Amino acid sequence: MAAWAAGRGARMVRTNKALVVDGALGARAWRLEWGAPQRDYIQGNELRLRMGIGLSHELHMLLLSRPLMDELERRTFENFTSTMQTQIDASTPEEMRWLAMYPKVALAANLDFRHRFAIVSSSPQAAVAWVAGPLAECLSIAARGPLAGSPPFLVMTLRGRIYLRLELAALDLAAFDAMVDLFETAAERALLVNGGPGNSAPWRDTASTVWQTQISPEDRKP
Repeated sequence: MAAWAAGRGARMVRTNKALVVDGALGARAWRLEWGAPQRDYIQGNELRLRMGIGLSHELHMLLLSRPLMDELERRTFENFTSTMQTQIDASTPEEMRWLAMYPKVALAANLDFRHRFAIVSSSPQAAVAWVAGPLAECLSIAARGPLAGSPPFLVMTLRGRIYLRLELAALDLAAFDAMVDLFETAAERALLVNGGPGNSAPWRDTASTVWQTQISPEDRKP
């Protein structure tokens, strides 16, 4: 693992309770952890990546595997109906809250891709721009590797940071490579969507569309 990390210009920090690697994308530091899961929808070990990239705190985008989306929606519904809740509280993980708060985004991709992945966002237009092109290509490649079989997986932007979670039972360097590549691509695309020098920020013009229906016919099915 130390050799793998060094090969990516990163360094292994510790290996006691969790494997931890610190790396960077340009001047932006990221951290990789592999160990016991922090979410109960992940069984066995969890691969986690996070990086602060200075996104607007108002830009919320969540991409996840469809089976995970179905599972979280089922849990949310059961929790609400069993406790007679009338609102979502802060103890509910963001990924569950966002599935209830934000619309599903129609993906301009092939049917297999839409069957594997789903997106919700505070700005559907920004989310479409985020996933289009390089990130969609990385996801398609990963779908033939560590994402084959659609394990619990998500990428999300939250409070200016970007996060990735994946159920990964065994230490697999090829999977680590694929996920770091995907994660860095997702971060770069998020920065473009957020707006930088010479770039517009499409989400800034679409805040009023958060509650509008932008759902594909496939997503309308119960």
